[in-house]
Amino acid sequence: MEEINEPVDQTVYLGFYMAGEEYAIPIPRVKEVVECGHITRLPTMPPCMRGLMNLRGIVVPVVDLAVKFSLAETALTRWACIVLVEVDLEGEPTMMGIIVDAVSQVIEIADREIEPPPAFGTRIRVDYLLGMGKLDNRFVLILDVDRVLSIDELLTVCSLQTEEASLSTPAMPAY
Repeated sequence: MEEINEPVDQTVYLGFYMAGEEYAIPIPRVKEVVECGHITRLPTMPPCMRGLMNLRGIVVPVVDLAVKFSLAETALTRWACIVLVEVDLEGEPTMMGIIVDAVSQVIEIADREIEPPPAFGTRIRVDYLLGMGKLDNRFVLILDVDRVLSIDELLTVCSLQTEEASLSTPAMPAY
């Protein structure tokens, strides 16, 4: 009897590290990976928004996902880089940058090797995940970039972080 091999649906992801965890984003959403160059901070930006960068004449907002996930700010080491992704912001494709500790590899994961996000046990909110990809003896957290970088999410999380920062900063005495 001849064995029939069914085609395996696979998706290709860009793997990267952030705060010691490995994450992945579907490759079709990744436009480019660039080294951390000059990022211009704006005074009114919340902590998770690192600033703006000039990418060949295009202004690109840069988000520090670690800060957004309530982790320590990403250190700009020689391995740190900015992953430029295209997200859907209110129906418009928009380029955004995310700072990561390091890019790991391009990963192919069979659809059957992707588990639903766990109800607990991750450092980030479960609704930010599309799933967990099984690779050998480890898991890779697959991010839902449209959810993580949505305007509502950024405004909500970042405004909460701004409020927390202002509460922890002592007020200047009035003279």
